[in-house]
Amino acid sequence: MPGLIFYRERLKVGKEEKKPRFIVVAIAGIDMKVYGQHLRKKELEQIAAAVGAKLVFLKNEVTKKKASKKK
Repeated sequence: MPGLIFYRERLKVGKEEKKPRFIVVAIAGIDMKVYGQHLRKKELEQIAAAVGAKLVFLKNEVTKKKASKKK
């Protein structure tokens, strides 16, 4: 089984801002330390490819509430 990297969207960054939007929450199945606090999606994908891990996106309640208000 490959390792898993769990990540989620940061709460205080908008989609149009040019700041990293994601944060690593947990790592399972591999021995790895993450020194960057906020990461871009491309950075996460490169890390996962290099260590042979799968990325798992975690939804948060704020994202669900924003999506339901837009409807």
